[in-house]
Amino acid sequence: MTNQPLQVLQGPEAPQSQADHGEATLVVDARIDAADGVVSLVLRHPDGDPLPAWAPGAHIDLLLDNGLIRQYSLCGNPADQTAWQIAVLREPGGRGGSAYVHDRLAEGTAVRVRGPRNNFPLRAAERHLFIAGGVGITPILAMAEAAEAAGADWQLLYGGRTRDSMAFLERLARYGDRVLIRPQDTHGLLDLAAFLGSPREGTLVHACGPEPLLRAAREQCADWPAGTLGIERFAPVQPSAAEGAEAAEAEAFEVVLTRSGRTLTVPPDRSVLEVAEEAGVPVLFSCREGTCGTCETDVLEGTPDHRDSLLDEDERAAGDTMLICVSRSCGPRLVLDL
Repeated sequence: MTNQPLQVLQGPEAPQSQADHGEATLVVDARIDAADGVVSLVLRHPDGDPLPAWAPGAHIDLLLDNGLIRQYSLCGNPADQTAWQIAVLREPGGRGGSAYVHDRLAEGTAVRVRGPRNNFPLRAAERHLFIAGGVGITPILAMAEAAEAAGADWQLLYGGRTRDSMAFLERLARYGDRVLIRPQDTHGLLDLAAFLGSPREGTLVHACGPEPLLRAAREQCADWPAGTLGIERFAPVQPSAAEGAEAAEAEAFEVVLTRSGRTLTVPPDRSVLEVAEEAGVPVLFSCREGTCGTCETDVLEGTPDHRDSLLDEDERAAGDTMLICVSRSCGPRLVLDL
């Protein structure tokens, strides 16, 4: 799935993507305007207790009082277990999560959190090429700092609508020409072809940002060795017309939950997650869109019909795990470790 490691980065071991640290109530210790429309929050335990360890690429869930659950990448220092830092872009057309963070989470406010969880780890390599679009800088920032601390060869291409909309420029300034700042209003779209160049042995690419940028990165890396590109999305990939028609024709199937001792029927218009919730089966979930990985579940029998935006091709082909908030079954029966 990834290239053979050529250089091991030193630092905290990345938490497993399915590690469950439970819920905790933290306090907003500091609130900073990181850029136009972007607020950065520093979260600490109210009693000063240490927080769970994390590694670059990890995110946490904010469990907001309005009932929403939102995922935000950690962008502070992994060596500091007294504080977690996130940055949140206000999205005027969003569903209320970012507006709640901007309008309600003042200094001293308590907020429930869950995690951390890491579906976007910094993989070991001789050379790293980082691509960030907008607030996609949040996981990439911690990765770049870890690569620098490890003495690795790396470079970052960072784009945004305007320079004023791009967070953490001061924090990146120390790295000089390793970081290419390219606001769209002065430089146009990011020139991925020039930045990535030709495929090179021992090089990994990590990208986070809006879907058009990630799509362009995938196209540019199509001829690179399998596993070169690692990406993290903010939103699920929209299905094509054919995929949408296929989803509309979904059929009911039976799901056996081995740990719960239940057998449930999942109708065409419901997800495994929804049916399990209705039956009172405890299941961790967050985004309900197939992007965060919180509800990832082991498949013991059957073939899942993957409809998520997270698993890579190798994981889909293996068929031993699925995101039950969106994925279904290719056959009449699935057996899950729930």
